[in-house]
Amino acid sequence: MSAPDELRLLPWTAPDGKPCYLSTDSDRSRLSLLADDIEAAQLDSGEQVLHGARAVLADAKAGERAVRFALTRTVESLTDVLRIAASRGQRLP
Repeated sequence: MSAPDELRLLPWTAPDGKPCYLSTDSDRSRLSLLADDIEAAQLDSGEQVLHGARAVLADAKAGERAVRFALTRTVESLTDVLRIAASRGQRLP
């Protein structure tokens, strides 16, 4: 649980790309639970993207379009995972 004066980095950004933070005294608040659910979905999506990217890389016949798509999705997933890691790291005692 975060200290009341600490902000939680949320797993999404504002429309302008800036990070969003939550100030709460409970890690069981509605918004905290929503953030937990979104983090879980992002991690699950990252696993699926990793599996797909490995398949594309293993396919010698994969074209540039497939490789670019796999790389784009991988970058998106890595961005999400790094944000989750930073958020969780900040909440460690």
